[in-house]
Amino acid sequence: MIAIIGLGYVGLPLGLQFAARGTAVLGVDIDATKVNAITRGESYIRHIAAATIREQVEAGRFSATTDLSQVSRCDAVIICVPTPLNKNREPDISFILRTGEAIGPHLRIGSLVVLESTTYPGTTDEDLRGVLEATSGLRAGTDFHLAFSPEREDPGNPHSQVATIPKVVGGLTPACRDRAEALYLLAVERVVPVSSCRAAEATKLLENIFRSVNIALVNELKVVYEAMGIDIWEVIEAAKTKPFGFMPFYPGPGLGGHCIPIDPFYLTWKAREYGQATRFIELAGEVNTSMPKHVVNRVAAALNAERKPLNGSRVLLIGLAYKANVDDDRESPAYVLLDLLRDAGAEVAYFDPFVPRIRKNREHPHWAGLTSIPWDEPTVAGFDAVLIVTAHATVDYQQLVDWASLVIDTRNATHGLTGKAMVHKA
Repeated sequence: MIAIIGLGYVGLPLGLQFAARGTAVLGVDIDATKVNAITRGESYIRHIAAATIREQVEAGRFSATTDLSQVSRCDAVIICVPTPLNKNREPDISFILRTGEAIGPHLRIGSLVVLESTTYPGTTDEDLRGVLEATSGLRAGTDFHLAFSPEREDPGNPHSQVATIPKVVGGLTPACRDRAEALYLLAVERVVPVSSCRAAEATKLLENIFRSVNIALVNELKVVYEAMGIDIWEVIEAAKTKPFGFMPFYPGPGLGGHCIPIDPFYLTWKAREYGQATRFIELAGEVNTSMPKHVVNRVAAALNAERKPLNGSRVLLIGLAYKANVDDDRESPAYVLLDLLRDAGAEVAYFDPFVPRIRKNREHPHWAGLTSIPWDEPTVAGFDAVLIVTAHATVDYQQLVDWASLVIDTRNATHGLTGKAMVHKA
């Protein structure tokens, strides 16, 4: 049996994949509502069908608990807990360390512990290793195995399946790596072994820094080309016809999700310990975090063209989730936009079929309880401006441009559509 600690967007699909391949899985989470939902065969993540959970629970291959001591029953433990930034934009690995302290006393000799949470190089073989050894009395690499394997989830992508995404694995020792490789081959088709935990940790950071930097590039070009009267979306469509040396990235109103806005700063923080500068990464972060202010300025300019001030105007945001077609609102730029618009005196609301009600979150708890507006012509037409933040496929954008008087589109969702609305790109 294996234990998966943290039953969120990473842990739950991973556990279900192991179970579907015949491995007994014990899901562990401190949130009793998640545990109870799994026990009832219900889903709390939109893109995971309840039937998928129910099948594995009823077959006896998947169970859930809030009791971390139950890892004593397991041969392997996979940790999938959050790794946010603190209020000073510094890495917060407290969830990892507390998990290590909790499971350490219950580790079995010969067991395997794998960390999947994105973090800086050295977390597994220094920080996690330290608390596991201190609380278990066992030695990593001798009495138990220790490894790192970065999570690779692409929520909202119907072509992305856990089984077909290669798993990078690095171990404290070659034997640790081999043990982790054998574990993941029970669930996925391909494992990519690397030389160490640190190499595996650095691999995940490279993947997300690559995206952050390239998104920053197109965000900056969007502003430059906008000043020149050039449509960045047209340019990207033309450039991606080149069959080599180019990969399309798309601009937006800011970065969202638990990875791209956060992970690069794990490396910049750790690099300072070695006296190294990460100017390129930090510049990309500055560009991306400046985008919400640029968008609000575009909203103000669009309203001004209609002889309306932003102060006192009613602004509707379309899309609260950080990404199209998912219900994940972590680090969504929509929250920053809500704050900026409200602070400028606008009356704000949102529509998102995937997020009907805002749950309490760490960064923007003051929006908790706000609900999505009804999708009908009188309601939408009652706003002075509509701002497209996330382009969910289920939204009827033709209806939007027919109903609204002014639309500011950050996602090119209204391309080719005509209607009553005056449409501005942002």
